[in-house]
Amino acid sequence: MNFFHAILYQPMLNLLIWLYHVIPGSDMGFAIIALTVVVKLVLWPLSHSSLKSQKALQELQPKMDAIKQQFKDDKEAQAKAMMELYTKEKVSPLSSCLPLLIQLPILIALYQVLGAGIGTVNPADLYGFVQNPGAINHLFLGILNLGERSVFLALLAGILQYFQTKMLIVKRSPAAVRGKPGAKDEDMLAVMNKSMTLFMPIMTVFIGFSLPGGLALYWVALNVITIIQQALAFKKKKEPEVPAVL
Repeated sequence: MNFFHAILYQPMLNLLIWLYHVIPGSDMGFAIIALTVVVKLVLWPLSHSSLKSQKALQELQPKMDAIKQQFKDDKEAQAKAMMELYTKEKVSPLSSCLPLLIQLPILIALYQVLGAGIGTVNPADLYGFVQNPGAINHLFLGILNLGERSVFLALLAGILQYFQTKMLIVKRSPAAVRGKPGAKDEDMLAVMNKSMTLFMPIMTVFIGFSLPGGLALYWVALNVITIIQQALAFKKKKEPEVPAVL
């Protein structure tokens, strides 16, 4: 626990307080947004790798479906064919999960830091070159009290979570699968995707409203950056134009 405190929690807490001092206006809201950007940039390679892996698996889905159909009565042959496909395409089904697991301790520390940053900061946790903030200004833009629950920030976080989740859902044309052996599976997947698209934003609003506004603001900032990152990761490359043959 001391290792976690010294290596993750304390550096991020000091960075948050330092940002609070150096950003004009002494607004904790801007400090939280800036800290979110810094942490997201540090974790960018890991999260970007995870998104790239998700995109690669999505692009392989038609081939995976074909293998499932070809070896539907032979699970062993199906698993072997899947592994051969992953090896050939240089894709690992676990590659999208590992970066998330690595980020988890950092996100836990960040959550605790934001809780301390909008509460009472322990002077013993501050480095010698970081000034004790004393009484922290909790009003973001002079309007939103980040130390109290905020319906507005919780709803905004939920709306952004909806768009973020929707970007991750792969849409398959109903006409492309209708009448095929895997159509029922596709229908079930569509229902699950729709449920997830609605469930995640609702949970975000519920959790966001139960937390102080500062944590909800972090969620808002994180979702904005993640949406931008997903747009870059999932951006389709333009196919080179082939000149017409006269």
